[in-house]
Amino acid sequence: MAFGQPQPAAPDTDKWALLAALTEAAEAHGLNHRTLGVLRALLSFYPDRALPQEPGAAVVFPSNATLSQRLNGMPESTLRRHLATLVARGIVSRQDSPNRKRFARRHGLAFGFDLSPLARAAQALMAAADQARDARAHLAALRDRLALVRARLIEENRVAADDPEIEAARLTLRRKARAEDLSALLDSLEPRLAEPLPEAPVTEKMSAGDGRNERHIQSTSKKSLVSRDSAERQPEVPVLGEVLEHCTEYKSYFPDTPPDWHGVIAVSGRLHAMLGIAPSIYQGALRVLGPKRAATAVLCMLEKIRRIRNPGGYLRALVKRSETGDLNLGAMVRACGAGGIVS
Repeated sequence: MAFGQPQPAAPDTDKWALLAALTEAAEAHGLNHRTLGVLRALLSFYPDRALPQEPGAAVVFPSNATLSQRLNGMPESTLRRHLATLVARGIVSRQDSPNRKRFARRHGLAFGFDLSPLARAAQALMAAADQARDARAHLAALRDRLALVRARLIEENRVAADDPEIEAARLTLRRKARAEDLSALLDSLEPRLAEPLPEAPVTEKMSAGDGRNERHIQSTSKKSLVSRDSAERQPEVPVLGEVLEHCTEYKSYFPDTPPDWHGVIAVSGRLHAMLGIAPSIYQGALRVLGPKRAATAVLCMLEKIRRIRNPGGYLRALVKRSETGDLNLGAMVRACGAGGIVS
């Protein structure tokens, strides 16, 4: 290294990388998107990408009017409030002239906002951004687990749909929940999956004579017999290997092939929001179709999503067809592999 020569800026002092890291960790620093927008505008007045760490070495001095113009006409009262937040959080520092005007002397100090505190906090910002990403990933995993556990408990008839804890899980999944709340529900619900399945009720033999039995059969309508037969008919469950063979578009978002049905269901739980399917519609599909069939339907929809105008309405239509016994998921899966889609 030549003595006295400037050294290349470290990657973590790039002003836009620092802004991106601060955006990731905005909640931890008590910042909102408008305050970050003001910071972005300030950074845009500094000519270099690399911010120096020396105090006073990265001063910008736009007037409030100029800043407001760059922020698409943000009112100056609002602008001052966001600037005060940035100073209070220590993200920038203010260097005021005696008359509080912002300007730079040719051979002297510059008066305005010093951006160097952002550069000095680079290491801490990058660490905070990593923590924020990990926390969001952990939260998403907890939400997926809770949705899966809730769906399995209902599908396997271990609990009623209006069970207080099941209802609490439904309401929690519909809002922005804390990790502690999700974990508490999982701690309560997951052990119930290990409990023995409830025994099916035993139908008692009729004690009446043959004549009474005959009268009972004669009074049964053909329509009720068909309904009973439909109710007893079990819906088809697609073959896992066939689903993974024909439905491959999910790999654009999740490259790893799920090892089992739980993995496929977890992928579906992440995909439905990306497709624009409302949580209430997806939860309804889980309840009616069951997790495996609902996950298969979502993966099939993804294959031809460009041809589906309203994914939420499409999934709801599939659920209705399943209720009437008209949904053929096997054909739907095979059609994906053949380049078409059957619903």
